[in-house]
Amino acid sequence: MEKGRSIAHMDLDSFFVSVERLYDSRLNGKPILIGGSGDRGVVASCSYEARKFGIHSAMPMRTARQLCPEALIIRGDFEKYSQKSHEITEIIREEVPLFEKSSIDEFYIDYTGMDRFFGCFKMAQELRQRIIKESGLPISLGLSENKTVSKVATGEAKPNNAKEIPRGLEKPFLAPLSVRKIPMIGEKTSLTLYSMGVKKVHTLQVMPAELLEATFGKNGRMIWEKANGIDRSMVTPYSEAKSISSENTFEQDTIDVKMLEANLIAMTEQLGTKLRQKQQLTACVSVKIRYSDFDTHTVQQRIPYTSADHILIGVVKELFRKLYNRRLLIRLIGIRFSHLVYGNYQINLFEDTEEQIRLYQALDRLNTKYGDKTVCRAIGLRVGRRRFNPFNGMAL
Repeated sequence: MEKGRSIAHMDLDSFFVSVERLYDSRLNGKPILIGGSGDRGVVASCSYEARKFGIHSAMPMRTARQLCPEALIIRGDFEKYSQKSHEITEIIREEVPLFEKSSIDEFYIDYTGMDRFFGCFKMAQELRQRIIKESGLPISLGLSENKTVSKVATGEAKPNNAKEIPRGLEKPFLAPLSVRKIPMIGEKTSLTLYSMGVKKVHTLQVMPAELLEATFGKNGRMIWEKANGIDRSMVTPYSEAKSISSENTFEQDTIDVKMLEANLIAMTEQLGTKLRQKQQLTACVSVKIRYSDFDTHTVQQRIPYTSADHILIGVVKELFRKLYNRRLLIRLIGIRFSHLVYGNYQINLFEDTEEQIRLYQALDRLNTKYGDKTVCRAIGLRVGRRRFNPFNGMAL
């Protein structure tokens, strides 16, 4: 294990709910659900008061309402949440040389080496207090020598508190906790572990790593390492991509509208997958057409923040139909998604159903594991695989 690292993890408490309360103090102390109000919608976020009833994120809204009929339901405003996230990001940027923004409300900060001048925990605490004072939002903090232990420490510190795990005490800190506290152990993995008689992290710590590898494949080794407080992953410097795009120049100029739409759908699916892999959402869609005479036209439309293919494809097709009115041969088509923000796919879908969320998660897992277009819309099969240049986000 690497020595001398100091990694802080900061997580805004019930972020969406906290932002809503900032704008309306009447919501304080009440059970709040953020998400789609329809029976088939899901809970994007909930207050601690609602969690006491057994409600959690991604739960069907119908179930949540049954558990807590008096809960107040708010559809949510991702523009507002994104703005507050940006404010906090800028505060952190001013204070530290190296940080990673892992989601709209979660940050890792590398304080390694800075304890020679000032205590790392004291520095992290001062930053946390500045965020609370300037943003008005509660935020929790964990500090240890790696990302995994710091993230777990933050969870144990919540709500609105801080916890430091001194170097060398990672294993005893983790040992009494439920295996569900370990990042990457979700519902399915935990059920398998329960069936093996493993409920506490201590049991994972003393198990042979080979047994976990035999059960979970390469993830088994990662689970064993995380349970033992081992995590070598680095803090990835944060840089905010303004947009991602894809263009296709045809070998022969064309007026085949069906083929053009097939290309647009395939490009949209791949850009949508890229957004979800990076945990990003877009609020502006642009479509570009270049005719055979090199005359180029672009049209764009602002939309509610999303990374959902079925929404983006509809917008792209509508923009293309508005734009393509000259009936001339087309040389190139392109799509750009801009106004990007960080946010998990499922927490944005205030009006989507549980079935749609599971569908996208399954599609992304298959396409990530087996390659782009392993599963896609039938019309997209008319178009070959397209790959991205990792340096500029453009499709190859």
